[in-house]
Amino acid sequence: MSIRVTHTHGEDIAVTAAGGTEILRYVYRPDPDPFESRKPYAHPVRTLSGRTVTGYRPNDHRWHKGLQMTSSHLSGQNFWGGNCYVHGQGYLPLPERVGSMRHDGFPDFTVEDDRLAFTENLTWVENGGEEWAREVRGLTVHSVDEEAGSWALDWSIRLTNLRSEPLSFGSPTTAGREMAGYTGLQWRGPRDFTGGTVFAPDTDADVGKLMGTQGPWLAFTTEHDDVDGHSTLVFAHAPENLDESSAIHESHWFVRAEPFPTVAFSWAFFEEFALPPGESFAYRYRLVVADGAWDRDRVGTHMESLPW
Repeated sequence: MSIRVTHTHGEDIAVTAAGGTEILRYVYRPDPDPFESRKPYAHPVRTLSGRTVTGYRPNDHRWHKGLQMTSSHLSGQNFWGGNCYVHGQGYLPLPERVGSMRHDGFPDFTVEDDRLAFTENLTWVENGGEEWAREVRGLTVHSVDEEAGSWALDWSIRLTNLRSEPLSFGSPTTAGREMAGYTGLQWRGPRDFTGGTVFAPDTDADVGKLMGTQGPWLAFTTEHDDVDGHSTLVFAHAPENLDESSAIHESHWFVRAEPFPTVAFSWAFFEEFALPPGESFAYRYRLVVADGAWDRDRVGTHMESLPW
């Protein structure tokens, strides 16, 4: 199935499927409020039938913006946005700790009939203006399949420490709050995903018991408001992310269906890890966006049909 790509330079990149639905908008022009951690994000993200599956600036967390790369606790800085968790004091508005990610350009940008792939250079800047890390990000839209009612987005990161000292990656859980290990690539769903169904391969555990677990993929389904229909999202790790011999640190799921819907590929859920000066780490992720309420068997079969 063919796609159309529209690049509004300095603003965003939009992908439209053959049926006329804009399925992805990647915004790299920073939002205005520094407290929300200015950085690129993907929103809206839609199914092929036009159902929106991302939320933007919800009233409970204005810094939640669709699908975005984050780091909630990074050497005392907050690249997630919003309040900072401080052990013994809870969440505090500390704007002097909120960093940002600067878009530096697209060194590679390839559009084919049914595929978009681009590389983005970014710099992670701490609140005082010091450049802490250089990121090479990759996004690929592919496998747009009208018959299956689905499409896929691959998102990769390679991050290099620019400092003369280690970068320490953590989360609210590593700072003392139980089961709040959010950090890394984060999705925030719209309101109608609240209370949705979450499942993983080889387990019937409910969403509460999936918090902090590990696995190759996690699926989230919901029934929409306003329209009669369901959507399914599948969040998946590339195999090397879960390979202890190659991954810099173990990944765990941060997932909630209530009080609001969110999933994060947490790279520092239970333990901090340090990135030495000049060193890099890399992860690859996949998001499958589908119409309908897919079950475990259908998700498993579909994921096996999409090689990395």
